[in-house]
Amino acid sequence: MSISKGDKLPAGKLFKLGENGPAEVDTAELSQGRVAIFAVPGAFTPTCSNSHMPSFVKNADKFREKGVSRVVCVTVNDPFVAGAWSKATGAGDAGIEVLADADGSYTKALGLNIEGAGWVNGRSKRYAMLVDNGTVTEIQVEEAAGACTISSGESLLDLV
Repeated sequence: MSISKGDKLPAGKLFKLGENGPAEVDTAELSQGRVAIFAVPGAFTPTCSNSHMPSFVKNADKFREKGVSRVVCVTVNDPFVAGAWSKATGAGDAGIEVLADADGSYTKALGLNIEGAGWVNGRSKRYAMLVDNGTVTEIQVEEAAGACTISSGESLLDLV
């Protein structure tokens, strides 16, 4: 069962690349305030790099102007890949936190995982959601991994 509007975010751990290597992030932190969370099937993949992340980078300040305290991207990759992708896309410079779900367990807890041949830990469905103090207030999940319409930064911004 996938997470839905009105549900609470599940507990879990993600990782970010810090100055001293990977650092654990308790997902309880994502339950504080108003947070925009989006997920990509994979860092450095075409739609994720050319459409999805850029749509949030160019709108990051607009989210903050509308009262969103954090913009977070989740990817089922290791923290080193997530960190490199953050730099390559300008996400970090835009104030977007790119968090790694290294083993895919958090994505599975959300019910938004994709299993596929050759993917050791699976991947995530492409989605975007607004969370207010831990409760999902809006969620948009793409039907196809290569699509980036209802989960784009612009689409989510319209719902803020």
